[in-house]
Amino acid sequence: MSPNSTQLEIQGYDEKNKMYLVKTSYGIVKVEDTFAEMFPLWAGRVLITAANEKWAEIAASVTTGFATSVIAASAEAAIERTVPANETPDKRPGILIQIYNKDRFELKHQLMGRIGQCTMTCPTTAAFNGLLGKRVLLIGSSLRYFGDGFQKKAVVGGRKCWKIPVMEGDFIVEDGFGAMEAVAGGNFMIFAKTDVECLAAAEAAVDAIRAQVPDVIMPFPGGVCRSGSKAGSLKYKLKASTNHIYCPTLREIVPDTVVPKEATSVLEIVINGLTLDAVKKAMEVGVQASINCPGIIKISAGNYGGKLGPFKAYLKDALCIPEVPQEKVEKAPKAAKA
Repeated sequence: MSPNSTQLEIQGYDEKNKMYLVKTSYGIVKVEDTFAEMFPLWAGRVLITAANEKWAEIAASVTTGFATSVIAASAEAAIERTVPANETPDKRPGILIQIYNKDRFELKHQLMGRIGQCTMTCPTTAAFNGLLGKRVLLIGSSLRYFGDGFQKKAVVGGRKCWKIPVMEGDFIVEDGFGAMEAVAGGNFMIFAKTDVECLAAAEAAVDAIRAQVPDVIMPFPGGVCRSGSKAGSLKYKLKASTNHIYCPTLREIVPDTVVPKEATSVLEIVINGLTLDAVKKAMEVGVQASINCPGIIKISAGNYGGKLGPFKAYLKDALCIPEVPQEKVEKAPKAAKA
């Protein structure tokens, strides 16, 4: 258990349904005895600086646009955290972003496109490497050609950079950007009585993760996903389609629903991180923040039975649950003999 973890009180274990019964300030919440299944993606990390926090945030936001899931988007990306001016190479306010893709070659393409089309076009910005990876992608070295022969080498904060002339002055971009194999797909799902309570719990989880856990991002809008997907489709030739068993409006018509009858809203928090430990820590912080909100009925996580990826994060570990005493285990009744 980490120093900041909350020791939750376990009321029992429902062996039939594989659920922990967790006591919170607002009642009993069921926590499914399952795991989030994760998979490897290549990650890059960019430190964007600007004349002030406003323009650093604008640049970071547009550079990470259309990047929720590699299922259909060109990358997975989001803002990680702000960096104070005294910690950046050019001593200006900065924001760290992370960008993920299936292989490092496509990652390089995404870094070049997003930095070139989004960061460089934004007033006052500069782009520096934010990751000491085993691989180095020559991003600035390639983008310099936009300077049409007028580009110049530069050293900023001890880093090899390029000065590319633009109408405002010069765009500074570091020569090389680190890349590493990272972890994607950490997740947990929040089931609540109302949509207002579900969103409040999701926001609490996102806020806690951003405040306490470095090295991770949550690539969906505001860190929250409302449209969880399943692989393939029941009816159409699609790579992914709505995860019908998690949809409250379909509860009465699909036989395999996992939505409790009291729940009217389900939201998912998806987490990518530079390390497995960082993702596990984010799940721990996020689950504990959300479970202690009003109206929460159940917490679960998504997996494909271990077939999607090699990494697992168990909800019982996120909750810091000790072994449940045998007397608190609710066993399923035995079938009557014929």
